[in-house]
Amino acid sequence: MFTGIVAAVGQINTVTPLPGGHDAGVRLVIGAGGLPLADVGLGDSIAINGACMTVVEKTADSFTVDVSRESLNCTAGLDQPGEVNLEKALTLAERLGGHLVSGHVDGLGTVRKFEPVGESYELVIEAPAGLAKYLAFKGSIVVNGVSLTVNRVEDVADGCRFSINLIPHTIEVTTLKHLTVGGKVNLEIDLIARYVERMLSVEQSGRQG
Repeated sequence: MFTGIVAAVGQINTVTPLPGGHDAGVRLVIGAGGLPLADVGLGDSIAINGACMTVVEKTADSFTVDVSRESLNCTAGLDQPGEVNLEKALTLAERLGGHLVSGHVDGLGTVRKFEPVGESYELVIEAPAGLAKYLAFKGSIVVNGVSLTVNRVEDVADGCRFSINLIPHTIEVTTLKHLTVGGKVNLEIDLIARYVERMLSVEQSGRQG
């Protein structure tokens, strides 16, 4: 589990195809930036742009993960060198600064607007239809590993568009500063919304039966 509070911005230094051809995925060597690795062991989890990955090698200032082709197909930003948001797995002794995050990307959103508004930025993302029902005013959403609050939701033909206000601190300490209109982002819906939807669907099914 994670919190969606980015601990450091790292750098994908190398992307190496794994043996087995295109369907085998890639191995990433990631510079940890300011993320301390002293307490990270092989097999531990680190969220990379919101996607939970397993450490298979590490040095004092970098770590290596293997990303399957399925994960590459379901995420953005893990297939080429560049900056990434990093967060180590949550321990029970830490504060929950954001919200409970699983590190499992639910879908890809498309940036429709990213513009300064005063000192902050307005970010508008279009989510696919399968995720639209989980997004609500003042609800939580994870964008590229960052826990954020939804300020507005508008239903559209193929899903919904939601608006987020990014304060200067968030822009400064995450990779969201690099977003561009038309670009893809990793989205993870709120765990509570997922369970509520499941409970309601079971209840409705029981009534129909």
